[in-house]
Amino acid sequence: MSTAKPYGFTTTILHNDRQKEIEHGSPHKPIHSSVTYGYKNARELADVFQGKQAGYRYGRQGNPTVAALEDKISKMEDGIASLCFATGMAAIGAVFQGLLRQGDHIISSRFLFGNTNSVWQTCAEQGIQLSLVDSTNVAEVAAAITPATRMVFVETIANPRTQIADLKRIGELCQQHGILYVVDNTMTSPYLFRPKAVGAGLVVNSLTKSIAGHGNVLGGALTDTGLFDWASYPHIAPNFRKLASAQQGMAQLRAKALRDFGASISPDAAHQIAVGAETLALRMQRESENALELARLLQADPRVAVVHYPGLESHPQHALASELFRAFGALLSFELKPEIDCFDYLNHLKLAINATHLGDTRTLVIPVAHTIFFEMGPERRAEMGIVDSLIRVSVGIEDTEDLLQDFANALNQFD
Repeated sequence: MSTAKPYGFTTTILHNDRQKEIEHGSPHKPIHSSVTYGYKNARELADVFQGKQAGYRYGRQGNPTVAALEDKISKMEDGIASLCFATGMAAIGAVFQGLLRQGDHIISSRFLFGNTNSVWQTCAEQGIQLSLVDSTNVAEVAAAITPATRMVFVETIANPRTQIADLKRIGELCQQHGILYVVDNTMTSPYLFRPKAVGAGLVVNSLTKSIAGHGNVLGGALTDTGLFDWASYPHIAPNFRKLASAQQGMAQLRAKALRDFGASISPDAAHQIAVGAETLALRMQRESENALELARLLQADPRVAVVHYPGLESHPQHALASELFRAFGALLSFELKPEIDCFDYLNHLKLAINATHLGDTRTLVIPVAHTIFFEMGPERRAEMGIVDSLIRVSVGIEDTEDLLQDFANALNQFD
């Protein structure tokens, strides 16, 4: 057994590709654009298809460049295997497509990204039972469990109100009942938090956000942490039961979700994400520092009604966030006093960009109720605590003083 001290987060990501042989000594796995792969003889080809020999079958199921990114994501999340998809929503959809059946029951946080909420509603329409609960309270999760419960799904920091699920206690509950625990780690990223630490069996990441980090490429990933016993899961197909228990879940997801539904990430996108990921820790640290300073500025201003940010002591889950996360992340939201129109305020900002997205190097702002959560309707927005004046901010890496001055100047227009 090696006694060498493991490398840190950034060093591991920077040099991960080089742990395997790379063509011509490149520090990065190059872009392999081939869709098809030839073998010296037909028996080799058959062995690859039957899983007797390592190799690539077809670009929709795997690619050397994508495989290098998958290995990098697994290292980030301390997982045993990862699957990459064309988008984060494709990764979430894969959970539904690959693992759930009619009559199954999902328990999900009701504080959800809008498109995830839409996916769960589609599940419900197709015969899967859905319970939406307040995931900040483990008692609500426990009360919702039925014999048909197959998984519990939560986000680490909810978008946009920043509620934090009782991650550790939910993980303990899932372990007691043998339920698959799925955690969307997008808002924290593997640098700030690893869901494996609280018992997650599957981890979701939208690679589009902080991991890629520059708002220029789409991607998503599922990571198997190795903690869930797939031999106990009732919906694994017989051909995957032949594999070791630890391999069954990902093998089925690769076949039933990635291959059959075709939401494959391109080699070009995988390469772009892999390069962007090298600076994840540096960006997340700066964005978190900027977000905390901005949250404090907004909270101190009398024209702001409330600020939602886990780094503030006023946040209901501040102590929990302090215990679990390396820093508090780049997402915050705030509500202006009723006499200030949120559109008027946003139009006075000069640096912050009116745009939807999260985890960008640039600060982005959006009026939540009127845009990304508009389709949800007023009743569902009310359940999530989303008022019409709520502004979401994805804080970037701008010089701190410039960023604070921009938000302060916009507020000063309403003296």
